[in-house]
Amino acid sequence: MGGNKKKSKDRVRKNAVRGSRGGGRADEGLRNDFRGGNFGGPAQGSGTQHNTFVHQYAPVPTAMAALPPLPPEFTGREEDLAFLLGLLDPAREDGPAVAVLAGLPGVGKTTLVHAVGHAAQDRGWFTGVLLVGLRGYDPVPAQPENVLDALLRSLGVSAEHIPPTATEREALYRSQLDARTRAGERLLVIADNAFSAEQVRPLLPTGRHGLLVTSRRSLSGLGRMRTLNLLQPEEAVALLDAALRNADADDSRVADDPEAAERVVLACGCLPLALQITAALLAADPGQPLAERADRLTRSGERLEGLDDGERSLRATFDQSLDRLSPQQADLFRLLSLNAGPDISTDAAMSLTDKSRLVTENLLGQLAVAHLVQRGPVRGRWQLHDLLRDYAAVQAEAHTGNSRPARRRYEQARARLVAYYVHTAEAADTHLPPSGTTTPSSRFDNRAQALEWLDTERANLIATAHAESPTVSATRLAFGLSRYLDWRRRLQDLVAIHSLALDACRAMGDRANEAGAWNNLGAALQGVRRFEEAITAHEKARDLHQEFGDTHGAASAWNNLGLALRGARRLEEAITAVERARDLHQKLGDTHGAAGAWNNLGLALQGVQRYEEAITAAERARDVYEELGDTHGAAGAWNNLGGALQGVRRFEEAITLHEKARDVYEELGDTQGAASAWNNLGGALQGIRHFEEAITAAESARDAYQELGDTQGTASAWNNLGAALQGMRRFEKALTAHERARDLYQELGHTQGMASAWNNLGGSLQEMRRFEEALTAHESARDLYQKLDDTQGVAGTWNSLGLALRGVRRFDESISAAENSRDLYEELGHTQGAAGAWNNLGLALRGARRFDEALTAAERARDLYEDLGDTHGAAIAWNNLGVALRKVQRFEEAAAAGERAAAMLTAEKDAFRTGEALGELALTLSEAGTPPTEVRTMWLRAASAYDEAKATEEAADARAHADETN
Repeated sequence: MGGNKKKSKDRVRKNAVRGSRGGGRADEGLRNDFRGGNFGGPAQGSGTQHNTFVHQYAPVPTAMAALPPLPPEFTGREEDLAFLLGLLDPAREDGPAVAVLAGLPGVGKTTLVHAVGHAAQDRGWFTGVLLVGLRGYDPVPAQPENVLDALLRSLGVSAEHIPPTATEREALYRSQLDARTRAGERLLVIADNAFSAEQVRPLLPTGRHGLLVTSRRSLSGLGRMRTLNLLQPEEAVALLDAALRNADADDSRVADDPEAAERVVLACGCLPLALQITAALLAADPGQPLAERADRLTRSGERLEGLDDGERSLRATFDQSLDRLSPQQADLFRLLSLNAGPDISTDAAMSLTDKSRLVTENLLGQLAVAHLVQRGPVRGRWQLHDLLRDYAAVQAEAHTGNSRPARRRYEQARARLVAYYVHTAEAADTHLPPSGTTTPSSRFDNRAQALEWLDTERANLIATAHAESPTVSATRLAFGLSRYLDWRRRLQDLVAIHSLALDACRAMGDRANEAGAWNNLGAALQGVRRFEEAITAHEKARDLHQEFGDTHGAASAWNNLGLALRGARRLEEAITAVERARDLHQKLGDTHGAAGAWNNLGLALQGVQRYEEAITAAERARDVYEELGDTHGAAGAWNNLGGALQGVRRFEEAITLHEKARDVYEELGDTQGAASAWNNLGGALQGIRHFEEAITAAESARDAYQELGDTQGTASAWNNLGAALQGMRRFEKALTAHERARDLYQELGHTQGMASAWNNLGGSLQEMRRFEEALTAHESARDLYQKLDDTQGVAGTWNSLGLALRGVRRFDESISAAENSRDLYEELGHTQGAAGAWNNLGLALRGARRFDEALTAAERARDLYEDLGDTHGAAIAWNNLGVALRKVQRFEEAAAAGERAAAMLTAEKDAFRTGEALGELALTLSEAGTPPTEVRTMWLRAASAYDEAKATEEAADARAHADETN
């Protein structure tokens, strides 16, 4: 409880020894404990006597032992202490000082109220504490008349003056409290382990006295209620450590192995009683490593057996609670162990009970009152603590072990529960395909409702599939969850569930469904970028389908195989695979399947820069989908066609298609598709230098991917956002975006994504003139691409690396890097990349003062860009050509090249590079001996362009040059 915990406890212990405070009355500081006392003796006599001493015949320990010292391991509970102390504060005026502390067995209720009693005493709020145990879960709980008998004795009433009936004793008890109030005293009564409100109600105090009640049930109508929750893991570790050190100050096992300590406390469910038992067992065996104890506690079926130290048994504690349940409540408690997941809905529980909602909900509510189940954070959902789940399973096994009818009834309950999950999951799945492709089940009103149910039940459905494997129910759940898990991008879950389905099919000898399971597993493996394993899975699916003569299944497997090969960058093989799929679908007359293959063929062709063929393939897919009325499929084709059009720099058309795809995806509620379209739209907008709009698109993509929990998509959007920010010369923000992308890709183990982010990160660092860091970034990217054998990626990083080397004036290395890039791009037939490499080679050669070669390189870059129709690239090449011509004193040609570059860049709305071109033109004019007024005008034009680009520093430099021109 914070840094002053030890000091506070020491004060408590000193007060307990003193027993009285400064006033000197014998009854001050009175603390009596009747837990375990015999309250059955007859009362004698009548009347009252106000002596303030304890009679020796009372069945209680001495007053000094009534409120025991706190255990050294007591920790946490600050909020609960504050709540209860706030209730007992004498300055409080809004109601009686009565609280009921409820919680599951072993959660530490008794220790907490003792801590509250000590703290209240330390504050001088009470002159005495009366402690009474109600034994609510014993076979024979303490009866109110017997409890009152003991309390009256503790208040100094002699046995012969205690009346015979409970009503009379209650009246006398209240009169005694009133007398204490008149004497200026204030008492705190702690009633421990109550079962019912009837046990407690006669003990309610009068006046300003206080009452704290503990119970495993939520007892209403007595006072303020407070539920005591489990310890937090860090608090549980602190408790374990303190308990061990209390037994042996040198016991450092928790500090020596914190990971094992956390495993121990989690296996104990962070339940204080379980932790105290475990600590006692560890203290009795000082040589036992925590890891060994953790292993034992997590071993299947042994956890409860491992929580018994000979004096305390968690199972015995739970037995007491179970014994107080009605037969119907106890039966439902045992049945709840049949649910494999972490919680259960009322609807699912109805399938267990085979009773109405009202009856089932009432039984669950009664178990919640008894703190044997907990109400979930969502209404209508219920949870069992892990240890209570184990206990319920043990009780269910014992209940059914020797009874065939009971066993059959429990098997039927389990079958009903599994059927509920299977049928409802399959019904929800019918709402996920694109509108018009399936008939949605009437069990759900719409897709949003179906997704909400799947989101809520996901963990239960997956756990049930695992628990039921290998059965038909397990495979049905796996197939039924496939589309949902992909929709929500729960990719690891998708791999696990399809692995389970495959194992189930093989165990059952279901060869026909085994082929589908292999195909589904391959698709899931693609999602987590395990492409080689995915290839193997799809090949097995294809072979099985072919073995059974299932041409349609074989076509599907070929199609998915092509996607996996594309992911592994085995692009030519990917093209062959999807062409095979297309041909099979066409042979079968499966137009829809053929459209999917055409779409995937377009993607594979883009990968080898065969953009015109990719455009044709995507257009074929689009046309078929539109003819079939499959709007969702058409949206996918439009999105992919836009990507192919970007490859040939037809950006305006690409933008139209990406926007069209985005709108359809959003209308259909396909967030994943919409995110992809937004991301691609951002790239197309960058192509026409609409960077503000590109930023908006990338941010929209990022937000949609984050909503889905799609880390890979989020990383891609961050990377594209960085590129758009860089285009707006917001380099700090661009750097942050690329770093975020890199970190996410690294988290995923996505090597290609990491390489791209590292390269882009290096570009931002170059713009910030942090060249050494940029070199490191580009080298990291190059090494990753080389590891992947990605020639195009390697070529790009050599190009970027050459620019960074030029920035640190390592020109020979810069030339070598640019030449490496150029050669790789030319080997690939990648004209766009080769043009960029020639351009950067010219810059490096110019830095090395090899001007004639620089001139040739710039001309080569210009020609390639013009062949491609890349006006922006050609303009930059014209500018560099002009500088090279100036260096060889061909001023007239240099000026013409510079004027052309400036005009082209102005038309492209690239204000910053327009400023650069005008500045270079001013230098050319100056060196050519042009009149100063013309040179000055050119510098001022450069300054204006920089102003438009918000490049303040560059604009100031241009104006300074203008001022210096005479």
